[in-house]
Amino acid sequence: MATIGRMQLLEIVSIDTSGAHLRFNDTTALLPKRQMHAEMHIGQKIEVFIYHGRHERLMATVDEPFAQLGEFALLRASKTNQYGAFMDWGLDKELLVPFAEQAEPMQQDRFYVVRVCSDDRGRLYGSTKVERYLDTDDVRLRVGEEVQLFIWNITELGAKTIINNRYAGLLYRDELTAEIKRGSRVTGYIKRLRDDFLVDVTLRKVGKAGRDDARQTLLSALRQQKQLPIGDKSDPAEIDRVLGMSKKAFKRAAGTLYKDGLVTIGDNNIALKQK
Repeated sequence: MATIGRMQLLEIVSIDTSGAHLRFNDTTALLPKRQMHAEMHIGQKIEVFIYHGRHERLMATVDEPFAQLGEFALLRASKTNQYGAFMDWGLDKELLVPFAEQAEPMQQDRFYVVRVCSDDRGRLYGSTKVERYLDTDDVRLRVGEEVQLFIWNITELGAKTIINNRYAGLLYRDELTAEIKRGSRVTGYIKRLRDDFLVDVTLRKVGKAGRDDARQTLLSALRQQKQLPIGDKSDPAEIDRVLGMSKKAFKRAAGTLYKDGLVTIGDNNIALKQK
């Protein structure tokens, strides 16, 4: 079934001076002529995003918004007026965040984390009341599971994350890198399911898979460079810069390679043993 607020493949059923009419369940959506190209033809299926235009007409666009229905994104408020705040989300028609859906009064040109929602008539709107949409009663996740993380906010403890657009999570500060900022999307893993219904996440694989991954990363780097300028007493930030892993993961990986007789380890260096 075709859905408002999502990218999907829809069939062109007719073309006229206004554009291409696409089959949308028991009606049609209009792809404006300015978004068409010469190769489009009746019977062709094209990927489009569906939304309500003026007078609630179903419209299609080949442009993909920064977030789709049920997703979160960091968006800029392009203007505010008596209706609310209008967000730039990558489409010609901006996304309205009504006053009732604002966690705080919104100001023009500031950035906010926004969830794309729809009302009972399928009209899309935004909300900055993030916690309202996070599920804490039925957390269906397992330790070690790979998940998609959206960085919601940076705090003293680390980064508040939204897991799979559904759950609240925490990525601890010792795993934060310069690339991780508010609004970033990264792949992570479930580290711990807490009694307070929150979830600890990590950027590194958990358990044996994580240990094996760190060992292979270190060994591959050593095979390329023979030695690395990091060791037992190196700063965690330097280890992260060189290998992209925590000091704890490095020491564990280095320890297994040392036990296997493959490396020598110093205070500030590790080297592959010569055969």
